[in-house]
Amino acid sequence: MSSNVGLSTPRGSGTSGYVQRNLSYLKPRDNVAPYPSKDLDRFKQQHRQRQPDKDILEHERRRLVEVKVFELRDKLEDDEVDEEEIEKQTSELRKKLLAERAGNRDDNPNQRKHFKPHEVHEQARAKIEESEKLRKALGISETYEEGGHWRRQEERLRNSVRDQ
Repeated sequence: MSSNVGLSTPRGSGTSGYVQRNLSYLKPRDNVAPYPSKDLDRFKQQHRQRQPDKDILEHERRRLVEVKVFELRDKLEDDEVDEEEIEKQTSELRKKLLAERAGNRDDNPNQRKHFKPHEVHEQARAKIEESEKLRKALGISETYEEGGHWRRQEERLRNSVRDQ
């Protein structure tokens, strides 16, 4: 072996002794900020809550229906049921599930607390509903603007100074 890398001899190790670089190592990025510090105030002012994509949410609902339909189809095929009967039962189940989903569309079908990492639209929808529920519980108006009270107070002070 050259330059004291790896094993002194590969005998008895069960390897060829060939040394490779670790390609999965990620270098630490301590010196890089995720956003410029000078733009922090502007970043806080421009923050808006992520809006869920309704098409993706609808697609996920339909996908869950099709998963249940496929499970029924698979079970019926294992039981060697006639193909026409399988089609009939799966179409009935599909209609029933879609009707249930259509009825629950305005309700909150995702009363879950934990989401999978890829379910960002469901998370956004749940967060908006949670914020709305909290806003109503605290009696905050829909037109509330953070820091608006201080701006109104400053305007009153300026008007009183201008009037004097």
